[in-house]
Amino acid sequence: MAETMKGLKRSHRCTEVSKANIKEEVTVMGWVQKSRNKGGIIFVDLRDRSGILQIIFEESEVGQEGFAKAEKLRSEFVIAVKGTVQARSGGINENLLTGDIEVYAKEIRILSEAETPPFPIEEDSKTKEDLRLKYRYLDLRRPDLQRNLILRSKITTMTRQFLDEEGFLEIETPMLTKSTPEGARDYLVPSRVHPGNFYALPQSPQIFKQLLMCSGYDRYFQIVKCFRDEDLRADRQPEFTQIDMELSFVDVDDVIDVNERLLAKIFKETLGIEVSLPIQRMPYQEAMDRFGSDKPDLRFGMELKDVTEVVKDCEFVVFKGAIENGGSVRGINANGQGAMPRKKIDALVEFAKTYGAKGLAYIAIQEDGSIKSSFAKFMKEEEMSALIEAMEGKAGDLLLFAADKNKVVYDVLGALRVELANQLGLLSKDDYKFVWVTEFPLLEWNEEQNRYTAMHHPFTMPMEEDIPLLDTEPGKVRAKAYDIVLNGTEIGGGSVRIYQNDIQEKMFEALGFTKEDAYERFGFLLNAFKYGVPPHAGLAYGLDRLVMLITKQDSIRDVIAFPKVKDASCLMSDAPNVVDAKQLEELEISITKQN
Repeated sequence: MAETMKGLKRSHRCTEVSKANIKEEVTVMGWVQKSRNKGGIIFVDLRDRSGILQIIFEESEVGQEGFAKAEKLRSEFVIAVKGTVQARSGGINENLLTGDIEVYAKEIRILSEAETPPFPIEEDSKTKEDLRLKYRYLDLRRPDLQRNLILRSKITTMTRQFLDEEGFLEIETPMLTKSTPEGARDYLVPSRVHPGNFYALPQSPQIFKQLLMCSGYDRYFQIVKCFRDEDLRADRQPEFTQIDMELSFVDVDDVIDVNERLLAKIFKETLGIEVSLPIQRMPYQEAMDRFGSDKPDLRFGMELKDVTEVVKDCEFVVFKGAIENGGSVRGINANGQGAMPRKKIDALVEFAKTYGAKGLAYIAIQEDGSIKSSFAKFMKEEEMSALIEAMEGKAGDLLLFAADKNKVVYDVLGALRVELANQLGLLSKDDYKFVWVTEFPLLEWNEEQNRYTAMHHPFTMPMEEDIPLLDTEPGKVRAKAYDIVLNGTEIGGGSVRIYQNDIQEKMFEALGFTKEDAYERFGFLLNAFKYGVPPHAGLAYGLDRLVMLITKQDSIRDVIAFPKVKDASCLMSDAPNVVDAKQLEELEISITKQN
């Protein structure tokens, strides 16, 4: 039968006890990690969120009844122990913060008994993730997950303190908003009071934070849940957390400055890493040309090289066809991989196909200078030599080429260089390489909708020198937008906002919106702009992604207390699930089963 804490008050967490407390009486509480009965003496590792402390039970100290309780202890029992701190009598355990002390128990209470857990509560668990997520409340007891969530808490506290000192106000914005379907799918919430009408859960507080700038609050921030009904992957969840901010009377450099200093503070205080400021900036087009990605990983080389001019007159039909169709031929040099087995090269070809490639062309330069190539027979000797020279190929290198429309070539080679770096062990999680990617295209062409859509959102300011192109060549307009990228992952992004009516109208025209369409979707923001709006800009971080990288995890699920799995379901709570017919009736909703 469980006992109560009456009369007992915890004096320390487990690892708050130290050599400084020797000969003192302490009261500690937590979970039994393991218990070892050595006959007449019982050793218990007691665990709480701070770590592990060894407790010694001897009948002469704890009494017959207390010793009988200690004999009952099993993994995950919750206990309270009062005892005296002593220097450890056996060898010091250097793997524990408390490895040089132990507590000799005088009193024990079993606060809660536990069934045998379905998996061991231990660091670096080898248990399948699905089982751990089903019992997430047990999984969360693991010290490595607890460290992740404790660090996440420290990062949010640090962020709040920093932004407060920079003059930001923390202001909450609504969770129940109007759907503005321009981007990812919204999660919809039916209204009982307004039958047939729906709220949307916010994909971001974008419009509301701009309204706060219109309202004169000058600098706003919020650590806020956002929602997107989109396909999941390792660094995505249907609900995620943003560090969201907006600033008035600023331009690009002002936003970047405050955020560089915030990042420097976070990395200094969490990892002891000095972030060199200012952080490198790279225009979008340069990032695509060099790395095939707008979120380039700078921890290794293997940059793309454009060899279109070099091969434009060759007779190799793959290269020739791509160039004639307005595409390009580009390659990467996998240094030292010229002896890669054909089977591995074929696997890379299959990998490239998943990113839209029809295939990959390759040249493997052997150590003796001879070459093995998938297309040498279609090239003159001097053409091959020129191509190898353009790729800076040398003995022992593997040259890989993609030829197609630029977008496909970028996607294929951008992904391929990261895959190769992964295979070759070039991606160290201890290496942190930041880069700001700037000057994104303002618009991108949507084949399905047969119109331009906003690459970020419809309120992104064009670069001033490109504004005239909105009328003539909207696809060439660059945005005053910026993403902060860390090790190939976008951890945040933002832009300067449009605040002049004439530019906003041009933007809506480029997006194919009539004035009526624009007011139907964003009327309350556009009306607010009629009453004096300051120049403003903002940025939002994906907190989950940031913490994932700082804690060196592979998935954001390891830094979120209760995450969803790939189909957006919760294995622990069984959400989403059916609701009572009465609830649907109140909402005037009926469920139609699809055939």
